Amino acid sequence: MLKRLDKIRFRGPKRDEFLDLAESPNASDSECNDDLLIKPRVSIKDAEELRDPAGTGSIPMAAAIQDYQRAEADRLNEVKGHLEIALLEKHFLQEELRKLREETNIETLKQELDKERSKRVDLEQKMSEILKTRLEDSPPPPPKPQSPTVNGTGEKQKESLRSKLWKWLYERLGVYIEDFRFQPEENTIETEEPLSAKRLTENMRRLKRGAKPVTNFMRNLSALSSWHSVYTSAIAFIIYMNAVWHGWAIPMFLFLAILRLSLNYLIAKGWRIQWSIVPEVSEPMEPPKEDLTVSEKFQLVLDVAQKAQNLFGKMSDVLEKIKNLFMWVQPEITQKLYIGLWMAFIASCLLPYKLLGFIIGLYAGIKFFIIDFIFKSCPKLRDKYDTPYIIWNNLPTDPQLKERNSATLNRRIQPMVARGSLAAGMPSGIGREEESGRAYSTKRGPFHEVFNLSENERPLPVCENGWRCCLINRDRKIPTDYIRNGVLYVTENYLCFESSSSRSTSSKKNKVIKLQDITDIQKYKVLSVLPGSGMGISIATPSTQKPLVFGAMIHRDEAFDAIFSQYTKIIGATPSVTVTNSET
Repeated sequence: MLKRLDKIRFRGPKRDEFLDLAESPNASDSECNDDLLIKPRVSIKDAEELRDPAGTGSIPMAAAIQDYQRAEADRLNEVKGHLEIALLEKHFLQEELRKLREETNIETLKQELDKERSKRVDLEQKMSEILKTRLEDSPPPPPKPQSPTVNGTGEKQKESLRSKLWKWLYERLGVYIEDFRFQPEENTIETEEPLSAKRLTENMRRLKRGAKPVTNFMRNLSALSSWHSVYTSAIAFIIYMNAVWHGWAIPMFLFLAILRLSLNYLIAKGWRIQWSIVPEVSEPMEPPKEDLTVSEKFQLVLDVAQKAQNLFGKMSDVLEKIKNLFMWVQPEITQKLYIGLWMAFIASCLLPYKLLGFIIGLYAGIKFFIIDFIFKSCPKLRDKYDTPYIIWNNLPTDPQLKERNSATLNRRIQPMVARGSLAAGMPSGIGREEESGRAYSTKRGPFHEVFNLSENERPLPVCENGWRCCLINRDRKIPTDYIRNGVLYVTENYLCFESSSSRSTSSKKNKVIKLQDITDIQKYKVLSVLPGSGMGISIATPSTQKPLVFGAMIHRDEAFDAIFSQYTKIIGATPSVTVTNSET
């Protein structure tokens, strides 16, 4: 490609028609010769004017102007040459990229063609094997008896009638028979849509609109049970109990479903029919904004993500409680369900279905209209005597089970550690020091060895496990040194940062700052585009030109308070530090 560029670059008129390169002080071999200015042929009069445009005293000025014009022309030509080279390189690279794409497409087509050929060969082999097996299994045809021509014509007529009958049957019933053929299911892969803030908010609104009829139905049932409208609840209670007494409970529910569908049909046709026990509250619909800023988009995504998180959390709690109820995770609760199922099974075997339906309907009506109303009005009675409510609240979720297991494990470990220290016969002071030394150790080793500190320096109780963050050293220009991920600790006298990329115990990538050397502390916001007050802390010291920034810290306020309070303890007075937020 370079040879091709050189040919194109030095193509053009002869060098005699260009300016003499010796006259240009900034000329170089890398200049593009085809764009150099052609030396104009000036007349004698013009030459005299150029030599002495304003008299004999302005000759040096004219020479300087000519030199300046030549230098500017040379620079312009050089820039043109570089631009032409860049355009030619881009053109050749595009051609090569196109050729490579064509070659890759040809290869993929060849691979697909080979696959189809192999499939065809396999199918031919299978068909030949099937035909061979059928020929082997079929009995040999019986020898045709010699008969007169009259019998032969009769057999031909019978065969033609059979073929016509089979053809007629196939035309009538063949379509239905084809439906019963077994075919392998095709596994279709659904294409996943990319993440979009607009699509996410639209799906959340669709979910809210789709769940609105269900939520309205549940609100009406709750209002009916809590006697929100006394007349409506009384009429519903009388009608329901009368239907249960006469054995019309199931027909009543079916009639209500038919009535609801009929009302929905009239509403779909344009009728304005609104019946609800609880008045519906219409939420204001905000028109979707087309042009959103980056911060508004980010805040929109955060709001939708928070709603989705809460919704998925509630659904997960319900499903986990049902799973734990049937898996005997809480045996005393599942035992009640087990006994209740046995009693229902025995009652269904002994009692007639009419009496059993009457008992279930009567209990459901009294529970829904009377007992639930009393329990909602008196929460203390509900906490003591409402068995389904108590069982549901006492059912644990998976995170609660993990917390219980970890708590019981810690309770078991503590007595064992105490017994081990007593059995070893060691003094209590040494045992405490060793236990605290084990607690205050990082993944790389003991805390004082990682940061080359004395053994007395240990993290404060606030940050025993440290705060996850990233150190932004703006004095460094190399990307690997500019940002480092790690953990931040605070001791009595030092601020220690352990880099996650450090491979040894005492690495140069770790950072140790004396609290006495800190000159300025600020709550820092790394990106002003993002909403909120930021997630960073900037710390200035005399050894750094620009303040160090500890960003992406989830518990930023807690860390800032701990560092600030420890700093004030060491200094002994309120220091001159800034607590205001700083945005960049």
